[in-house]
Parts: sequence; C-alpha cells; structure tokens
Amino acid sequence: MPDGGRTSLRLQEPVADDLGAPSANLPATRNGDLRRYMPGVEPERTLTDWGRSERIEGLMDRTLVEFYYRYWFRCEVEGIENVPAQGGGLLVSNHSGALPPDAPMIGKAIKEEHPRPRPLNITVEHFFKGYPGFSVLLPKIGCVAAHPANVHRLLYDEEQLVLVFPEGRKGTEKLYKDRYRLRRFGRGGFVEAAMRAQAPIVPVCVVGAEEAAPVFAQAKLLQKLTGLLYFPITPTFPHFGLLGMLGYLPAKFKIRFLEPIHFEEEGMWRDKSLVQSVAHEVRSRIQENVFEMVGERESVWFG
Repeated sequence: MPDGGRTSLRLQEPVADDLGAPSANLPATRNGDLRRYMPGVEPERTLTDWGRSERIEGLMDRTLVEFYYRYWFRCEVEGIENVPAQGGGLLVSNHSGALPPDAPMIGKAIKEEHPRPRPLNITVEHFFKGYPGFSVLLPKIGCVAAHPANVHRLLYDEEQLVLVFPEGRKGTEKLYKDRYRLRRFGRGGFVEAAMRAQAPIVPVCVVGAEEAAPVFAQAKLLQKLTGLLYFPITPTFPHFGLLGMLGYLPAKFKIRFLEPIHFEEEGMWRDKSLVQSVAHEVRSRIQENVFEMVGERESVWFG
C-alpha cells in the first residue's frame, strides 16, 4: 500500500470502467450532480420524510377526529387568526386528560377554522417507542419525537407549525382535583427552540379536556404490574379495558389562540435568564386565560 500503508482521504475523480461508467468502488465527487442516480418520485407516495401518512391521517380525520370535534366535544375556537398563515410557528398549550384529546382538537381547529389551513406537527415524548402500536401509528398522524433538533428543523428549515406541551407527562398524570392548574414548564427549552429559529410562539388555551378524560387516582402498583406508562383510574378505565382510554365524556371544548410572541433578534437564546422569563410569561398567560375561560362557562357539558 502506498505512503507507508496509509489510505489517502483526498477526493479523487471517478475513473471510468471498460463500459464508460464511473467505478462504483471510488468515492463520489463533491460537486457532481447525483440526482440522476436517485429513484424517481412515486406518484402514489403518501408519506413525508417524517413518516406522516396522508391516507391514514386523512382516514382518521374524516372519521374519529371529525366526530369528536363536531359532535362530541362541539369545539368552539377563538383567536384562530393568531396562528401564522405562513412560516414557522411554535404553538404552546396546556395539557391534560388520561389519554389527552387536546392535540388532535387543536390540529383540527387549524384545519377547519383557519383561512389558510396548515398541517400541525405534534411533539411527543420518547417513551412511546416502547409501545409497538403507538410507535407505528403516531408518526403517521403527524407526531414527531420531542427533540430540539426535530423542532428546529420543522420551524427553521421547513417553516412548519409545531405543537408542544411543556407540562409533558406531569400534565396527563394530573388528578381531577388539580384540574386547570398548570404544572411547571420545565427549563424553557421550547422558548430556546423558537428563539433559535426566530419563529413566533403562539400560546394556546384548552378548556374541556380535564372533564372529558378526568383522572381520579393513579394506581402505582398496577402500573408496575402492567408495565404501562401510568395506570389512571377514570370513569371508563380500567373496567372497560384499553378501549376505556378512548371513552371520553362529552365535555364542551373551548380553544383559544393568544397573540403571538415574536423573536426577531439573533442570538436571543443565549440569554438564559431571558429564556426563563419568556417561559414564565407564556405559562402565566395561558394560566390566566384558562382560569378566565373556566370562570365564564356556565356548564361543563354545554359551555
């Protein structure tokens, strides 16, 4: 081997073989146009790079989500004009319920009520990978792993809408007696992501989910025995089995989109105190509006 047995790391021009085609054993050129080597676009392709399926998402939207949105929860929407019609946008919402119905209702509201409907990407925690059914279905209906790199790519590179729940699992484990009291918003990672991408934050308030899927207790022993993420005691679970997790009560849903918070200066995310201040402001605005919406309604079931 030349040069004392070392392999050169420099790019080399491809050498044609006897048939005139570049040799497959040589490195590809940096500036070469390789598009002709890529497979052709399939007209029937319905999957995005994130694994989102137009067919599966469309089927669920026309059946299950449509039923819950229009007839079961009878959703009312305010401030839909605050959702950006173009460019990246980070939606930040409160979170609740044994199997939270808030995310699909927010996405459905944007699709049905916004003058320029856009798909919504929903961030989910990584523990869903341990459940084969969920891990296969969630990407197909627009869910992505809650990782900063994913959020940045969606907001900055692809200029899409992203929904995050800073309360995380603490929100879904919340008991009915603590309804509509927001948990901590973590360390403000969602604010840093928005600042890096210079995308606006749109706070979202959801009222109704606490009564639609109330959690009366958490059975820690049964959680360990079954291996579930948590074992909530609800009006329909566990006595109706796993399908009881979808046994929502017909509470009236109200969704309010608040005015966006913009970040137009570069490098704002480096100021950690500013990140924390904005995260606290977002949480306070959502909490204040949630209390206001709960105080204004006359009935849990009729609004």
